[in-house]
Amino acid sequence: MKFISIKEAIKKGKGNVAVRGWVYRERGSNKFKFLVLRDSTEIIQVVLKSEKFEKDWEGIDKITVESSVEIVGDIKPDKRAPTGYEIDADKINIIHVAEDFPINKDLNEELLGDRRHLWLRSRKMTSILKIRSTVLEAIRSHWRDKGFYEYHSPEILNLAGEGGSTLFNVDYFGKPAYLSQTWQLHAEPAIFALEKIFTIQPAFRAEKSKTSRHLAELWMAEMEEAWSNFENLQDDAEELIKDIIKKVLLENSEELKILERDGKKLESSLKKKFPRMTYTEALKLLKEKKKITVSWGKDLRTVEEDKLSELFDTPIIVTEYPKEVKAFYMKEPVTHPKDGKVVLGFDMIAPEGYGEIVGGSQREEDLEKIKNNLLKDGEDLGKYEFYFDTRRYGSVPHGGYGMGVERVISWICGLETIKDAIAFPRTMTRLSP
Repeated sequence: MKFISIKEAIKKGKGNVAVRGWVYRERGSNKFKFLVLRDSTEIIQVVLKSEKFEKDWEGIDKITVESSVEIVGDIKPDKRAPTGYEIDADKINIIHVAEDFPINKDLNEELLGDRRHLWLRSRKMTSILKIRSTVLEAIRSHWRDKGFYEYHSPEILNLAGEGGSTLFNVDYFGKPAYLSQTWQLHAEPAIFALEKIFTIQPAFRAEKSKTSRHLAELWMAEMEEAWSNFENLQDDAEELIKDIIKKVLLENSEELKILERDGKKLESSLKKKFPRMTYTEALKLLKEKKKITVSWGKDLRTVEEDKLSELFDTPIIVTEYPKEVKAFYMKEPVTHPKDGKVVLGFDMIAPEGYGEIVGGSQREEDLEKIKNNLLKDGEDLGKYEFYFDTRRYGSVPHGGYGMGVERVISWICGLETIKDAIAFPRTMTRLSP
């Protein structure tokens, strides 16, 4: 018989089926062996009766969790079974009998991290990884539908894109180099050729942080667009998040159920426009609603972002941050009450305490301002000559933003830690497996 997936077998509902997979749970007696079989699509209960398998019973009795098997039998509804169906097996082919599986419910987070390569098989991690795949597909579809080209920048650089203190140093054939924090500096040159570009690629941040929302190796979805303006960038970021949520709710309802994530909490973000406020207005709101005073000019910390997010059931967009806390390439407004002190940068903060998920800006076009900003940061201007050429030859208004893929997945899935939003998390305390 042709093998079909467990989900296809359940959909068939009755009759003879052939499925294969791994043993998720097992129990039995000298008369019956009950297996819960899993594949990438679903789980199903299988019953093996000793009267049918007299010659094979000794081998069947040795089947353990994570053993791999092929099953042929009749499927029928059974309310007592985990997914409402059961296969009465007629044939079994034992592919491999697994050793004692080193994962149980008593393991702590650290020990699960050591066994991450096996923990991926859990229903929780399988569900998250399926949702992650949907998120990545939604990102690509969003920008491709708008005429963007996918473009990749180098991951090994000789200069900083964000902040020198969070750079990973690498030896590049005897020369000092760094792992990329962002595609930013090598993306901007490409807009003069392609105009609208996006990427989904890794980024590296050497932040000495042990929080539940930081990774040393993360994935960024970033866009850059010629002729854009500050409002357009915010509009596109909001549309992207809504497209992601829409696709996950459409395609991953079962996975959200397994994760015990209430999809209704995400629906608010589809129905409402995301509130927008300036940094100054955000400080006022924190003071009035949360009794938290932040001195103007200080960046919003995790605690302040979380308190601000408690006031809304959708993401919020905070704009016009102080120049001192943002990157050198962000544009200053032409006229502003705090002239010379703010930039046209924005952060999107997720609800439910999931922090910043998007950061972007209109890019500074004035070459001298860019140079002055870099000098204030103590940077070597000689390393940025290629970047300066983008302002010397055909400069145009442009901007872009980056979205933290794992941050968005964490929020959508309702995860306790960002480490579960990626297959093999890299943090300051975790380099293996």
